[in-house]
Amino acid sequence: MKKLILFFLTLQIAAAQTPPAPYGVLPSERQLRWHEMDMYGLIHFTPTTFENKEWGYGDAEPSKFNPTDFDANQIVGAAKAGGLRGIVLVAKHHDGFCLWPTQTTDYNIAKSPFRNGKGDMVGEFAEACRRQEMKFGVYCSPWDRNHPLYGKPEYVQVYRNQLKELYTRYGALFMSWHDGANGGDGYYGGTREERKIDRLTYYGWDSTWTNLTRKLQPTANIFSDVGWDVRWVGNEKGFAAETSWATYTPRSPDGKTVGSPGYSDDYNAPTGTRNGLYWLPAECDVPLRKGWFFHPNEAPKSPETLFDLYLKSVGRGACLDLGLAPDTRGRLHEADVAALKTFGEMVGKTFANNLAKTAKITASNVRAKAIKQFGTQHLTDGDRYSYWATDDAVTTPELIIDRLAR
Repeated sequence: MKKLILFFLTLQIAAAQTPPAPYGVLPSERQLRWHEMDMYGLIHFTPTTFENKEWGYGDAEPSKFNPTDFDANQIVGAAKAGGLRGIVLVAKHHDGFCLWPTQTTDYNIAKSPFRNGKGDMVGEFAEACRRQEMKFGVYCSPWDRNHPLYGKPEYVQVYRNQLKELYTRYGALFMSWHDGANGGDGYYGGTREERKIDRLTYYGWDSTWTNLTRKLQPTANIFSDVGWDVRWVGNEKGFAAETSWATYTPRSPDGKTVGSPGYSDDYNAPTGTRNGLYWLPAECDVPLRKGWFFHPNEAPKSPETLFDLYLKSVGRGACLDLGLAPDTRGRLHEADVAALKTFGEMVGKTFANNLAKTAKITASNVRAKAIKQFGTQHLTDGDRYSYWATDDAVTTPELIIDRLAR
């Protein structure tokens, strides 16, 4: 009888110490790794840089792309000093110029004077990131203002072949980045005309992302204007709404019915959706300077401005994606390097001393009184996946943090 009673008591204790059940939709493993990053950079560097333009038309000669002192390690190192944990390289922007020696188009780095036609800038950035323990991702623009087939069905396979090359040559990627700029005027192999496409159907994103990205780069988060793993925050100013939910229920393009990621409008992108159908946290993208490409008449944002954006992006549950623009040397300008360094120091110093860590923390309730498993010590143990928890019936608990008590 004593053994039976002890057995039932053990069952009760075990049941009482069961972790709380998950609430709502949950993040994937790759999304959790994305949340850990806080900040990363987005690098724009194509012939457009040498034309002092913000968007290229796809008609610049490859010979224009000839940085005099390119140094991927300098760029990645400056980003790391700023507190960024990864780099997304624009391997191809809307101008169609590819920064790797691709088999899909002649409009690529092999046709430029860079490294005497033997260069691979994607490879150099990937290696610099590995060397400095930074994560690496790529952006390959679906819009191609140079390619003669753009707007025709055949181009979609060309684009998928470009993604396949990027996915299979440069190691594991943390992100495959895509934006919403699609179709318009361009060079298009010399026709110099305007071409329109239906961005929701033309690229066949379901097939592209399912059969290529998910299979070849399973750790890569897919970012697009309405997301598959990460959603656009709805502006290029670098901040989320004051209340920004990681969950999201997109609407269909007509705005009337529920849509799915990749096939919706972005009406509530800044705020997300409380109790939304999908886990789709927000990325806040903003260039370090005024434009995404380097322009000598512009200056970087001040460290104080960057810190304010950090609080309004990372501080609101999003990630900050900071645009970095190499100059015609192929390096970040000294002013940019200085701004990043000071910004990184500001973030580091601000959060260096956790005031709660040396305080007495008292909770009105601890789940099943299981202090070791659910106690308040988990709030300051440096493990973002440990937690304080209460009994299910306690929905308005109180937590007192008293620094004077220590």
